Amino acid sequence: MSEPASISSGIASRYATAVFELAKQEKKLKQLEKDVDELDAVLNTSEDLRSLVTSPLYTRSQVGQAIMSIARSMKLQLTMVNTLALMAEKRRLFVLPNLLAALRARIAAEKGQVTVEVISAKALSKPQAVTLAKTLKAQLSMDIELKSTVDDSLIGGLVVKVGSKMIDTSIRAKLNALQNKMKEVG
Repeated sequence: MSEPASISSGIASRYATAVFELAKQEKKLKQLEKDVDELDAVLNTSEDLRSLVTSPLYTRSQVGQAIMSIARSMKLQLTMVNTLALMAEKRRLFVLPNLLAALRARIAAEKGQVTVEVISAKALSKPQAVTLAKTLKAQLSMDIELKSTVDDSLIGGLVVKVGSKMIDTSIRAKLNALQNKMKEVG
C-alpha cells in the first residue's frame, strides 16, 4: 500500500472507530448503516460532492457550510453530521470514501457478516455463487456477502479476497509462477 493511501486509511479508521462506537452506545447502528448507504450513493452519483471533498480550492468555511447543508438535507444522525463538520474543519473530507468503507466493514462485523470480493474470468452462475458462499461460510463461520467482478485477463479460476487475505487460483497467476520458475532455472 502506498504511503498516502495508508495515511488516508489510518485517518478514516480513527474517525470510523469513533463514529461506530458512539452509534453503538446510542443504539443507532441501523441509522448509521442507513446514513453510510445514503452518503455512499450520493458520493458516487454527485460530481459536485466529490469535487467538494477533494478540491483544495474551497475554503474551510465553504466546505463546512456546504457539507452541513448536505448532511441536514439528508437527515443524517447528529453524530454523523458532527463528524462531517469536524472533518471539514480539519480538511479531512478527502478520506470520506475510506470512512464509509471502514464504517461498512465495522457494521458488517458487528452483524457477523463479511464481504468477500470474488474476481473471476467469467461471471459466476447463481449455483456457483451459492456454492462458493456456502463453502466460505463454513470456513469463516460468518454470513457471507459476495461482491463479484469479472476480469478477462485471469483466463480462468478465481481470486478471492477476504479482508487482508487473498487466495489467487487464477490461471494467470499459475502461468506467472511457472514463468518465474523457468527464469530461475535458465
